[in-house]
Amino acid sequence: MQTTGIDHVAIICSDYDKSKYFYVNILGFSIIKETFREQRKSYKLDLKVGEYDQIELFSFPNPPQRLSQPEACGLRHLAFQVEDIEKTVLELESKGVEVEEIRIDELTGKQFTFFRDPDNLPLEIYQK
Repeated sequence: MQTTGIDHVAIICSDYDKSKYFYVNILGFSIIKETFREQRKSYKLDLKVGEYDQIELFSFPNPPQRLSQPEACGLRHLAFQVEDIEKTVLELESKGVEVEEIRIDELTGKQFTFFRDPDNLPLEIYQK
């Protein structure tokens, strides 16, 4: 797999206001964009980390405590930016990795999909 970097790290929090305060006021990350998604009753807070890196902080009503549920508290997934998502999917599948169907991000219009590591951690590839 030929990656060009990490696109973003997504974290689901249990208390949005407390987490927003921590990441913005304690750690000093700047807010790129804050979106409230009415149909999901959730916030998405895009934070700038360093010069090029980004954290997406999500809130969901009553997220389960997890390790295996993708909409639970903690690390949601790790996303890798790639030059050619279709080529990358084929490469992963040729190595026996199950990859979900490619989808379109409703906020950015970019293509993305998920696969899992041996410990079931969701990993994402995201079109550059």
